[in-house]
Formats: sequence, C-alpha cells, structure tokens
Amino acid sequence: MILSQVQNEKIYLAIQEIHDEKGCSIAELCRFDGISRSAYYKWLNRKESKSEQFNQALLPLIKDAYEEKGGILGYRQMTIKLNGENDFHINQKRIYRLMQILNLRSVCRRKRKNYVKSTPKVTAENVLNREFTADNFGQKWLPM
Repeated sequence: MILSQVQNEKIYLAIQEIHDEKGCSIAELCRFDGISRSAYYKWLNRKESKSEQFNQALLPLIKDAYEEKGGILGYRQMTIKLNGENDFHINQKRIYRLMQILNLRSVCRRKRKNYVKSTPKVTAENVLNREFTADNFGQKWLPM
C-alpha cells in the first residue's frame, strides 16, 4: 500500500500508466495536465521519506492492535496502546489518518441499562380508592 503525501500523485500515476499502455510521449502528457516534465521525473525517481517508511512500519501494528481488541479501539485508545507498548511517541492525528487509510473504525457499543425490570412481590389492596383527603388527623391509616 502506497502512503505517499505527494500533491499531484494521481496525475503522475495516470501519466505513467498512459505512457506504459499507449506509448504517448511524457512531454505531451505533462503539457496536457499542466505539469512540468521535470516535476514528473522528480516524482518518478524520488525515494520514500523517513516518515513514509515509519508509516509503513506502523500499519501492521495498527492492524494487529485493532484485530486483537475486536475492533473497539478508536484512534485515541489506539495511540495510547501503541505508545505504551513501544518505545516511540506517536501523535493521535497520525494514527487517525492511518486508520482512515486502512478504513478501520471503532465499534460503538450500546450502553447497557442499569436496572432490571421486576414485578413487585406484594401488591397493596386499594383501600382508600384514591380518596386521600380526611376531615381529621389520623383517620386514614394503611397497614404495612
């Protein structure tokens, strides 16, 4: 998987593919796309940067951690896990970007209810029949 950060890489790849398949000249294709020929050749002969190499090394670690926890880790927890297990310090934004490239998303679990529905064991008899007012104090008493 290519994880480069080149600005016009899709155009460069299209130029390379058309040149290989149909044999069109690179100068004409570059002129058509509005890109200088030297920029194309610079892209063609470039080497991966250190950050791209590090990202390539991070991808299997992210996949393994994601599968190990059953897909419940988001980018924040993934960052904490990777930084805790390894000797490097990675920013959350880098993990977020790499997880987006791999199409890994955390699974949001549903919250569980804290109560258990139950029926009461003893139901009181309807003695008052919703007549709660009394003329004097202590007229209406209910048994416990």
